[in-house]
Amino acid sequence: MILLLIPFLCSGQDSGEKNGDPPIRDPLFYTYKAELKDALESGTAGTIAQKHIQLGEFYRKNEVFTEAIGQYNQAIEILDESPKDSVHSILQRKIGEIYLSLKLFPKARKYFEASKNIARKIRYERGQARAEGLLGTCAEKEGNYLEALKHQQESLKLFEQINDKRGIAFVNENIGSIYEDLKQYETAHDHFEKALSYFKDRDDDAQISVLNNMGDMFRKTGNHNEALEYTSLALRMAVDNNNLHQQKSAHQDLSEVYAGMGDYNKAYRHLMTYDKMYKEMYETQNIKHFNVLQTAYEINEKEAQIALLKHRNETVTANRNLIMVTAMALLLLSGLLYVYFFRKRREKVKLQQYRQRLLQAELEKREIEEKRLQDEINLKTAALSRYSLNMAQKNKLIADMASTLKNIASRKQMDVHAKIRSLARALDADLKQEEEWDEFMGFFKDIHPDFFKKLSGISRDKLSSAELRLAMLLRLNLSSKEIAPVLRVTPDSVRVARYRLRKKLPIPPKQELVNFLMEL
Repeated sequence: MILLLIPFLCSGQDSGEKNGDPPIRDPLFYTYKAELKDALESGTAGTIAQKHIQLGEFYRKNEVFTEAIGQYNQAIEILDESPKDSVHSILQRKIGEIYLSLKLFPKARKYFEASKNIARKIRYERGQARAEGLLGTCAEKEGNYLEALKHQQESLKLFEQINDKRGIAFVNENIGSIYEDLKQYETAHDHFEKALSYFKDRDDDAQISVLNNMGDMFRKTGNHNEALEYTSLALRMAVDNNNLHQQKSAHQDLSEVYAGMGDYNKAYRHLMTYDKMYKEMYETQNIKHFNVLQTAYEINEKEAQIALLKHRNETVTANRNLIMVTAMALLLLSGLLYVYFFRKRREKVKLQQYRQRLLQAELEKREIEEKRLQDEINLKTAALSRYSLNMAQKNKLIADMASTLKNIASRKQMDVHAKIRSLARALDADLKQEEEWDEFMGFFKDIHPDFFKKLSGISRDKLSSAELRLAMLLRLNLSSKEIAPVLRVTPDSVRVARYRLRKKLPIPPKQELVNFLMEL
């Protein structure tokens, strides 16, 4: 089977399609479709794959690339059940060549890599060499000239190993094209000469391509006479071979050559000829695409009608039985659905009621918890206020006692003088203790846990412990008179401390300090 497929796949490779050939007629397409149909009905897997490839080649030659790729992929799916061979490599490469012609280089590279890997695995040197060359062409089209040279040189090495002179000639032409892009014209000329020496008197189409490349190279170096000679020869050979693609390319190059020589009349004539040929080839290509697609559509439509007629009688009989069975099934299903949905609706109502009760219970639980927390906060707030007042009263009482004792000591009563002074010092020391402040701060943080953190975060300067205490007492909404005995300072000192605290905080001019602190 593989031996039958390889010659078919390799036909026309590297030689190019002559754009001057008349379009393939529709009867050939009908023949290929009929052969594929027969193979699908009674052929082997190998035969079916061969017919898919045959149809893919037809689509490819007529540039209906989507259908061509579809046929190649179907052949690959069929052949995937057998071990990898050269046919797999060739099919992957052909799909890559289609994407390359469409300038979809990443997709083309993917298939060329697959083709190369299969060829390397099965030691198919020619297939590996061709895949390497096409990878080089991809890289050249993308402007990666060093990578392109690497692939082409690897391709040349493989072709030389199997002594494939035709392949060597094509690779030399590709390498010459790369050096031409790199403006290394002498090296490019050497490679073009090697390719031309093989193609001369062997392959007219390939020879025309090399002649066009050499003419273009001489034009770029300013050697217009040499360019005119090579490009004119390429045009004459393209006319003799009816190769419209190369004729069009030669007319375009001649237009540029004559323009470089200053002969603008001839340059204009060749440019007009190129433009006319381009339009005619484009229209011919569109007509060819239309004919192929129209033929494919007609065949698919006829096949669908035939299949429809074959199954119509079976369908009518089956539909009668189906209608009876369906009617009975619908009646039974309707009854079952009614019972099912009635029970489901009743269970849904019960479930909704149960969820509502759960939700109501949860809401009541949250309300009770919130009320408990609020009561606890109110209780702690009241305790904190009472605690602050108690501290104020205690401090005032101790301060009065200290003042009284100091007055007694000033009377110089020798028998109690030392003892009274000792008592006064003890009272003063007691007033300086921080234990009650620590306890007071603990109560405050329970109620307002983030107050000091927020206050320190927005302060312009670091706040002292005295300023933090003042802010805490203001947050409790105590007046200056109430704060003064707690801090053991005068009300005027409290007002000064408030002013300094305000300066350190980003408070709008019209906002009160107490209101600002209450909002933290």
